[in-house]
Amino acid sequence: MEEAHKSRYSIHPGATKMYRDLRVNYWWPGMKRDIAKYVEKCLTCLQVKAEHQKPYGKLQPFEIPMWKWEHITMDLITKLPKTRKGYDAIWVIVDRLTKSAHFIPIRESYSSEKMAEVYVKEIVSRHGIPVTIVSDRDTRFTSHFWRNFQKELGTKLLLSTAYHPQTDGQSERTIQTLEDMLRACIIDFGGSWDDYLPLAEFSYNNSYHSGLGMPHMKCYMEGDVIRAHLKAAQDRQKSYADKQRRPIEFQVGDFVLLKVSPWKGVIRFRKRGKLSPRFIGPFRVIARIGNVAYRLELPEELSGIHDTFHVSYLRKCLANESAYVPLEDLEIDDKLNYVEKPVAILDRKVKQLRNKSLNQVKVQWKNKRGSVATWESEDEMRKFYPFLFDV
Repeated sequence: MEEAHKSRYSIHPGATKMYRDLRVNYWWPGMKRDIAKYVEKCLTCLQVKAEHQKPYGKLQPFEIPMWKWEHITMDLITKLPKTRKGYDAIWVIVDRLTKSAHFIPIRESYSSEKMAEVYVKEIVSRHGIPVTIVSDRDTRFTSHFWRNFQKELGTKLLLSTAYHPQTDGQSERTIQTLEDMLRACIIDFGGSWDDYLPLAEFSYNNSYHSGLGMPHMKCYMEGDVIRAHLKAAQDRQKSYADKQRRPIEFQVGDFVLLKVSPWKGVIRFRKRGKLSPRFIGPFRVIARIGNVAYRLELPEELSGIHDTFHVSYLRKCLANESAYVPLEDLEIDDKLNYVEKPVAILDRKVKQLRNKSLNQVKVQWKNKRGSVATWESEDEMRKFYPFLFDV
């Protein structure tokens, strides 16, 4: 079976294909079952093969709040064009009951202390201190100062699992709407995006919301009605979502593989990571967090990564746990992307486009699999990796 599965002439076929190939010349009792068990324990197959089934994990919606601005979500829109006032980001804060929102222009360089000052001025002064805040694991929201600041106010922080942004879906959907509104303003009226931010907030908060069955601002007077509408919308959404998912449970002590993805980067011509593994591990499950998240025992190489993962990022590993794959050739960042770093410039050329010429350099990448080098824009490589040109 090892030769029929792992040799250079077979290259890890699936259980069905391997069975059909072998049965031409071999047969034994329970042959198909034995082949299926052998394939599902192959660590290489578990690492590299994509899943073609529904993702794991049923939808777990939050409880509907009882009162406005007691339970809020927040997120950041970053990498915006810098305005005359120096703003290059937007802080989006949404009330989970009325869905009304505040869009606060900020600078991406703001520290946690400055964020706390803006928070008190814009939110606490208008709505009081919330009971809970749902957010992603942005460094500003995970800092010791922000945690201690909210603890002193009596607010509980509900941080999403690091790699499952659906936890903060309310903010994400509001951000999408806001970005569309600002794009439309820039196209129609020109100018700077921060000039239209108050108007976008007014328009958003006075528009009809399908989940509420009414405009946002009208919700302040109809608490019971809005909760009924939200419950119906929530149940409907969960019913739709669960049809596309499948349940799975792991036990403490089980071994699982962890899904990773290639770092896309920002350079236009770069195509990397195609032949890198889809999963790493195996890692031991050490605790269950809620209904759909698990804490893993990570090695020292991954000490900088948050150790709690949504079940959709995990794959059950039936291979021998001693078959651990070392991580020396993969550098995983804090967002579960494996990072490839340039190590040398090998060659240069000029690429002729329709209306201009583009200087390109051939770059040798560390952690590169499949091909040893790629052609990249020289200007962008100089911008992001200037050390390559110091020689």
